[in-house]
Amino acid sequence: MTERSGQPGDATGGPGPTTPVCYRHPDRETYVRCTRCDRPICPECMRDASVGHQCPECVSEGRRSVRPARTAFGGGAAGREGYVTKALIALNVLVMILSIVSDRGGDAAAGGGFGGLAGGDTPLTRWGGVLGYASYVAFGEPHGVAAGEWYRLVTAMFLHYGLLHLLLNMWALWVLGRTLEAVLGPLRFLALYLVAGIGGNVAAYLFSPPNTSTVGASTAIFGLFAAIFVIMRRLGRDTSAIVPILVINLIFTFTVPGISVAGHLGGLVVGALMALVLAYAPRMRRGLFQAAGGAVLVLALLGLVLVRTGMLTG
Repeated sequence: MTERSGQPGDATGGPGPTTPVCYRHPDRETYVRCTRCDRPICPECMRDASVGHQCPECVSEGRRSVRPARTAFGGGAAGREGYVTKALIALNVLVMILSIVSDRGGDAAAGGGFGGLAGGDTPLTRWGGVLGYASYVAFGEPHGVAAGEWYRLVTAMFLHYGLLHLLLNMWALWVLGRTLEAVLGPLRFLALYLVAGIGGNVAAYLFSPPNTSTVGASTAIFGLFAAIFVIMRRLGRDTSAIVPILVINLIFTFTVPGISVAGHLGGLVVGALMALVLAYAPRMRRGLFQAAGGAVLVLALLGLVLVRTGMLTG
């Protein structure tokens, strides 16, 4: 009887079965395979999937094929983290610190009105506040927006007269900003904030005495008050809690001395208009309509600035 020699475990004498190795790490044996491409993967390369595990390449390919989550108004889901709101608060706090430093021991942080809780003017607020057309010294060279310092229409919304002024505005930004940013997305929320703030500053430029300086994030904050009312109504949510807060803020605007009525009302109106653009843009090409609507508002504000400048310098 003829006998055949072979390797252990192989009755026919052929080569024995080999253990699979990870396709990314050939020195590692594994019996786990990617549920999508069926390639062997080691524990380091495993990525949890709805069923089994997938390799890193299949996970990346799957992410590319899935559309990012969007909000009801076309914004990114990253707004839920409130990054823009936090960045705006940090920027306002940083500018407040710079303003205090620029005062060199003055009453930038406190020492003014409200029993010493409100701060005073500083070199930084004089540089960046909404000033129409005036001179810092008698018969000196005119300064202000009408003299070409248009940057004041932006910088003024990041400056404050003292810590109390800053804290009140930042508390409102924290409460309103996180909600609106989560609903609109980061970019749309930032556009709303900036357009409303500039709108309020333009209103202060139009209706305040040309030698009066105005600063504060209140212009943008009032825009957020109007926007949250519009956005919540568009979503069909209850707005009964928003109206009393808005009314209280309007009462303060008209009764507390030193508050820029024009700035607050201007921010309120422009914020409402910008919110209407964002909330009621048609679903088809929504981003294009929202960008175009925002651009129209900015152009209208620029036109008003030109008219006011002509009145002051003509």
